[in-house]
Amino acid sequence: MIIRVRRSAALRLSGGILLALTGAAWGQATDAFLNQQRALEEQIARQLDREMTVDQRTTFDFGGSYSFYTFLYDDGINSSRTLRRSDGRLWTRVGLDGGTHEGYARARMSYLDFNAGDAFEQDDNYLRRSLPGDDNDWEGPQLERGWYQFRLKNAMRAYGHQNVPYDLRMKIGRQYVEFGTGYALSLPLDAITLTGELANFEVTGLMGNTIRSMNDIDRTRPGSHDTDRNFFGVQVRYLGLRQHKPFFYTVFNEDKHDESPERLLQNFDYDSHYIGFGSTGSIISSDVRYGMEWVFEGGRSFGDRRFLHHDEIDAWGFDLLLEYFMPAPTKPHFLLEYMFASGDPDRLGSPTDAIGGNRKDHDDTSFVGFGFRDTSLSFAPRLSNIHIWRAGASFFPFEKIEVIKEIELGTDWFLFTKHHDSGAVSDELADLPAGYLGWEMDYFVNWRLTSDLSWTARYGAFFPGDAFSDQTSRYFFLTGLTWSF
Repeated sequence: MIIRVRRSAALRLSGGILLALTGAAWGQATDAFLNQQRALEEQIARQLDREMTVDQRTTFDFGGSYSFYTFLYDDGINSSRTLRRSDGRLWTRVGLDGGTHEGYARARMSYLDFNAGDAFEQDDNYLRRSLPGDDNDWEGPQLERGWYQFRLKNAMRAYGHQNVPYDLRMKIGRQYVEFGTGYALSLPLDAITLTGELANFEVTGLMGNTIRSMNDIDRTRPGSHDTDRNFFGVQVRYLGLRQHKPFFYTVFNEDKHDESPERLLQNFDYDSHYIGFGSTGSIISSDVRYGMEWVFEGGRSFGDRRFLHHDEIDAWGFDLLLEYFMPAPTKPHFLLEYMFASGDPDRLGSPTDAIGGNRKDHDDTSFVGFGFRDTSLSFAPRLSNIHIWRAGASFFPFEKIEVIKEIELGTDWFLFTKHHDSGAVSDELADLPAGYLGWEMDYFVNWRLTSDLSWTARYGAFFPGDAFSDQTSRYFFLTGLTWSF
């Protein structure tokens, strides 16, 4: 048996954010705040998940990390908010028989400290306010990941001493699930996934439930703003092409969350299904990579003041990403992306909530997914009733100077417009029936100071467009350190 201590993968992040936030702390927070937290969480959690490998017959690994950072921003409601957060993680992994059996667990505990009056709270009418004494809190300890996996191909190699042209993987527990490129579904779930590979086809089946502490898409539902949804789905991916991996999937979402107390003359259920297809890979050369996904959404929802008759969901989304990793000194990286999510002109208050939602007809054309995309630092809108154009670049300008060679500098620029001028977007301050939402410029720096210590900083500035009666610019700043042990 081999026991190996391995340092946390968090420090091997070069282009990603090293810090993590969660979205369950302060009730009726803005969508932008929740999306900002999700973006930070995605970066570190995905990297940790990707870098786990089993390369010995029997292994036992463990490690951890600690982060401290300061987070300052203007959400258009308060001129500024300040958050300081300490974030600790411990993880362990066991691998048996060359990866036949694998178990992984990662726990997190955080302390969050807002400046006085900056925390998000709510009253019974869902109005935002801050209450004295509620500006700091502990979160956790929480199980961030915890799963067991069995892999048939490795079992055949370990026990039968033969290589077989097929594989079957079964994974049970709290895990990250992503279909396609993650536009419609990209979530940690308590789930069972079965993945089979045969004749260049990979087929994945999903049966899972959301983690209860996650925020629901409808925050007007009375009672807890946690979520309770079942997900079922199948994805087929073709692996027989050298440069392209096309995929097709279907996913069903079943809303199991009941309001408490029940609200008369209003239902809140949102049951949706998604059909998606697309491809990932490279074009021209391996240095030019792409990702493309189309998603069609159906199902049923309930509009404003509707409880007997549901609305029919008829929505869609699209994403196209191009990246160029230039084979040149300083490792330049260029990015272009277009994101689209359909909207509903009758949703005047919110693209996702039942109260203030669809009003005039029974056709709900507002796209509401459970996926993830980087939609900027400051504005950070939800993917609904929106067009987003993004252009970015990054490089390592000091790669020949040993002390600072790990510094990466980068920028992203965003342009936002509505799909339907009269429809709502996730930012309630976009209160005018105009299509131009505005633009944003973001900048970042990452620096791995040592093998154990990393520093990051992020700055974003959003400039509102014609859809905002308040034309005040908004700013976002984040800086922090991560130590791995």
